[in-house]
Parts: sequence; structure tokens; C-alpha cells
Amino acid sequence: MADAKTVEAIKKAIESAPERKFPETVEVAINLRDIDLSAAKNRIDEEVVLPKGRGKPIKVCLFASGQLAFNARDFADLIIAPEQIEEYATNKRKGRELAGTYDFFLAEAPLMPVIGKRLGQILGPRGKMPRPVPPTANLEPMIRSMRNTVRVRTKNNRTFHAPIGTRAMPPEDLAENLDFLVQRVTAKLERGKFNIHSAFVKTTMGPAVRYM
Repeated sequence: MADAKTVEAIKKAIESAPERKFPETVEVAINLRDIDLSAAKNRIDEEVVLPKGRGKPIKVCLFASGQLAFNARDFADLIIAPEQIEEYATNKRKGRELAGTYDFFLAEAPLMPVIGKRLGQILGPRGKMPRPVPPTANLEPMIRSMRNTVRVRTKNNRTFHAPIGTRAMPPEDLAENLDFLVQRVTAKLERGKFNIHSAFVKTTMGPAVRYM
């Protein structure tokens, strides 16, 4: 169950933001302090499975062939065969569209070297390099989990953002997602909550409301 103060902050953020003609995301902005992000060991790059989900469709693409591709046909949103990889590598527009359309990528492990070589420049900077899976993997639970997952990345920035759901979700669900995500971030910081200077919650185009 979410903390009452978190629910209050979520409600205030939603109430203070005019409704838009598109489904707004609700996100948290976290500001760190007393941490050297030039050192890779201090950066956060985590996949967090939100307990109440994302509140919107999340698309998963799989690079695979044979039985693995066949087994995933009812779960993955797009399956790219090995012989199709070159199409996305040589057509930059098509490659960018792929990276922009799909939220997460999986790949049959033997395909990872060619994907890294041919698509690494497109997927890598976006934090979307595929997660390798063995040819015998059961992808259904993995893909279902990904549909509730957000990626939290600090890179070199002390201020970073992460989605916690959509405006259409109940405030209590958004608050539970927010508390869970912040707990995961805090656990990765050297000094825990003392490395967090402040955190704000907001809708896509709404004003920020202080959360902590």
C-alpha cells in the first residue's frame, strides 16, 4: 500500500495539470547530490517492474529464428528474423523508427554479435540493446514482465526522469509505483536516501509537485 503523502502528491500533480487531448504520462524527476556520476559504478541503469503496471501498451520486439520465433508469435509485438537485420541497419530511417516504436528488445543469444555490430549505434544510445535469451527460453513470462517495466538511467546527469504510469490510472496505483521505484533507486545509491536531494512528480506537461 502506498504512503498517504505519496498519494497526496500524486493527486496534487494531476489536479494542478489541465487535461490534454492525449494520454499523459505521469513521471518522477529525481535530483541527486554528493555523488560522482563520472564514475560508472555510481550510475544507475536499472529495469524496474512496476507493481501496478505502466497503464499503457508497451511494445516488445524479438530478434529470433526457428522454434524460439515460432513460440513467441503470440507474445512479441514484432519478430525480426536474422536475415532482416540488415534491412534495419542499412536503412537509417527504418532503424530509427524501430528504436522509437518498440520499448524493449530481446534477442536469441547467438544473434547478439551481429546486432551489436549492425544496430548497436541505433539501439545503444537509447538504452535499448536487446536482452539476450537462449534458444530454448520461455519468453511468455519475460515479455509479460517487460510490459510493466520502466528503465531508470542516470547517465552523467544528477537529475533524471522515469515514468510511473499514466494519468488515467488511480492515484493510489501511481503512488504505489512511485514508492516502489524510489525504493529501488535508493537501494542502488551509496548513501541511500541521503544521496537524493529532492524528487518531484508531474504529468507530461503539468507543473512539478515536490514528493520528497
